[in-house]
Amino acid sequence: MFSIIGVSPERTTAMIKQDLIVLIEKKRAELIQVAVTNGLTSSIAIRYSQELDHLLNEYNRKYIKKTRQVASL
Repeated sequence: MFSIIGVSPERTTAMIKQDLIVLIEKKRAELIQVAVTNGLTSSIAIRYSQELDHLLNEYNRKYIKKTRQVASL
């Protein structure tokens, strides 16, 4: 399982929608700051980008795909 700095794997699986949105926005801001400071291809920027990808994928899996399934019924 992918580990997000400061967030346990158990916490990421039990998050409610608003918690996940807040984490996504926080990680996005952190990524922007790190990329400006260290460069977009720095190892830390890549790690933050991967963590953001994980959060976005989790949001999509939990909330977007469910919405599409309901809409198609």
